[in-house]
Amino acid sequence: MKRADLSKRPDEVAGMFDDVAPAYDRTNTLLSVGNAPLWRAATTRAVAPKAGERILDVAAGTGTSSASLGKSGATVVAVDFSEGMVAVGRKRHKKIEFHVADAERLPFGDDEFDAVTISFGLRNISDPRAALSEMYRVMKPGGRLVVCEFSTPPNGIFRGAYRTYLRYVMPVVVGRVSSNPEAYKYLNESIEAWPDQATLSQWIRAAGFTRVAWRNLTGGVVALHRGHKPEDPVIRASVARRRASRRRPTRAAS
Repeated sequence: MKRADLSKRPDEVAGMFDDVAPAYDRTNTLLSVGNAPLWRAATTRAVAPKAGERILDVAAGTGTSSASLGKSGATVVAVDFSEGMVAVGRKRHKKIEFHVADAERLPFGDDEFDAVTISFGLRNISDPRAALSEMYRVMKPGGRLVVCEFSTPPNGIFRGAYRTYLRYVMPVVVGRVSSNPEAYKYLNESIEAWPDQATLSQWIRAAGFTRVAWRNLTGGVVALHRGHKPEDPVIRASVARRRASRRRPTRAAS
């Protein structure tokens, strides 16, 4: 299968994830040197799910993160654009509601979820800022956002060692354990092309979220970003006007 480039055509990226779905979680644990379960636990704690809440897990893959959230008693809805990933998730996690859907056009109404989270999926979306706006739209006022994503280690020496791992060590491991090494080559490139913590925080604020902050995990290899949808209707109205002005077509000069 052709490897998708960083223009991230949704059909090609989804196809890659379809190919690697059966062994995806096992391969990720290996490639993260055992850190993937720790990152998932940190994300679950940041979301702080509670019984009775309705939580949306975007780019949920096979639902491993969704299952972790669901242990609280919350109702978890999982969304992914890969039919292969969703098929595996439905077999593994019978109590979770799965949808095949585009994160830029979520199939839900306004103000439906108490929390929205996405782990290692935002960088694979064609327009991540549009996806953040959709997450804001479907979230209840006062709701919380948690984004777990690969990031930029602030320490120069560690950053150099990490990039060496991505470019030279990880491809060797992938070649031995993955059924589709080209898919993971794309993932490597997407990690290196992804913006740093401060830039992603700016995107989250621009989507309308307040109280935006991040925390580095594993020396900044991964960062947990948080935000909240304002409860104040005046602030939400201001966000809505700003979005409307961006969508409004400009009149051609006469």
